[in-house]
Amino acid sequence: MSIDMNKVEQFAGQVVGDIAATFSGVMTNIGHKLGLYKAMAGAGAMTPAMLAEKTSTHEAYVREWLNNQTAGGYVTFDPESVTYTLPDEHVPILADDDSPVFLVPALDVASSLWLDEEKITSVFRSGDGIAWSDHHHHLFCGSEALFRPGYKAHLTSNWIKSLDGVDEKLKAGAKVADVGCGHGASTIVLAQEYPDSTFYGFDSHAESIDIARQRAAEAGLNGNIHFSVAKAKDYAEEDFDLICFMDCLHDMGDPVGAAKHARNRLSADGTIMLVEPAAADSVNDNINPVSRLYYAASTAVCTPCSLSQEVGLALGAQAGEKRLSEIMLEAGFATTRRVAETPFNIVLETRLA
Repeated sequence: MSIDMNKVEQFAGQVVGDIAATFSGVMTNIGHKLGLYKAMAGAGAMTPAMLAEKTSTHEAYVREWLNNQTAGGYVTFDPESVTYTLPDEHVPILADDDSPVFLVPALDVASSLWLDEEKITSVFRSGDGIAWSDHHHHLFCGSEALFRPGYKAHLTSNWIKSLDGVDEKLKAGAKVADVGCGHGASTIVLAQEYPDSTFYGFDSHAESIDIARQRAAEAGLNGNIHFSVAKAKDYAEEDFDLICFMDCLHDMGDPVGAAKHARNRLSADGTIMLVEPAAADSVNDNINPVSRLYYAASTAVCTPCSLSQEVGLALGAQAGEKRLSEIMLEAGFATTRRVAETPFNIVLETRLA
């Protein structure tokens, strides 16, 4: 076997970079939870002592943390003044938890994968699944915090308006289901924007429904929003004008069955909105950092979740528009079209006619 040592060194450098990023992800999460990024945002150049005092932390730890952040390009360093600065352009990603590109919560999701490593390794061998509820709680909190800013930024301002006639229906007063609602982030955004409509959030994870109810109460919503523990094929309410599947259809064991149930609960002129991870239709077209992230999440969370349920179709987080359209066609829907997209999501509209 002939080995090109230049390629060996090149790949070793790539892996070192990945390992450094893995170690540093912990530092980024710590910086978020201790408020270090928020303290640096808009503050200009700071010494470790200044940052430590501002955040009630220890200077020695802060100095090492800042050096790690400098080596990773997250902050800049001035050797003459021995000060560190968080660039303004980095604030939306690291310090603004309402920004649609606030990415730090993904690290809580990543931590849940490490904490569940033994479970994930086990199902590789057995072919069994892992129910959503059996993951570490970091997954639930991290997912909510990661998805919520995107929903706030895009859901009512862009995605709903891209659906044929749906914005007008919701303004006039419609009935909406949010299937697989989790902690209710998307349901609450919709209910706040459309007070004359009624919203029902369904999720099989009872603890998530409890949190969704708390979030709704904190937001002052109690008249037009209802949360219930129900599976995607079990909720009894019907005549919905809009049924949403927000980043969840691919996690279901029987997505065709879930779509059929939604069809039977939809009004004659109703709409299905599918929000799914951004993906092309082939692996060859998904060779990029976002798909790399999604394939990892799919391996550790989405596929085990599906395999823990009946049917266990295991669509995966990178199913793509073509496969998702086939699912909806099999469920009895006539048309599916892409109506919106972001770097992280595709939005599909499905109708009976």
